[in-house]
Amino acid sequence: MFIETEGTPNPATLKFLPGQAVVGDAGTIDFIDADAVAGRSVLAEALFALPGVARVFLGNDFVSVTKADTADWEELRPLVLSALMDHFVAGLPVVAEGVAVLEDEIAPEDAEIVVQIKELLDTRVRPAVAGDGGDIVFRGYRNGIVRLTMQGACSGCPSSRATLKHGVENMLKHYVPEVVSVEQVD
Repeated sequence: MFIETEGTPNPATLKFLPGQAVVGDAGTIDFIDADAVAGRSVLAEALFALPGVARVFLGNDFVSVTKADTADWEELRPLVLSALMDHFVAGLPVVAEGVAVLEDEIAPEDAEIVVQIKELLDTRVRPAVAGDGGDIVFRGYRNGIVRLTMQGACSGCPSSRATLKHGVENMLKHYVPEVVSVEQVD
């Protein structure tokens, strides 16, 4: 098995591509720290057991790992590659069943607007941020405000707020006139 490694716009995060599905079409899962795993992912637990791993993001076909400020990629990268290799060669499941991101309840009158927002995010935004080792997840919509979560490499990237405000917000306002602003939630 060969696992490719790519840099991301966030210097603290590397993207690892095992050449196979990680979570597949089930979405993405962002573990902001070891406490967030709590039996939800054997793979994330193994990565957090490594010294210097601060955050783990599981994408469709990649894993993004964010290092602690005190860690060095020269030492950490081979450890992450080894943990990933061991996990995938063993054929273990990546996540436990039923693990997902929760959305706010959507008002019935907003259902059509939310469908448009999700369609734009899925077709125009998510592919770009996935290329950088992250994801953008819809969390809710109310009173013209779209609530989104930046995940993976994008969550700690210095340019993520600008991406949300200038890129995503402007695009959504253009195509969905009911949108007045975009808000990042953790």
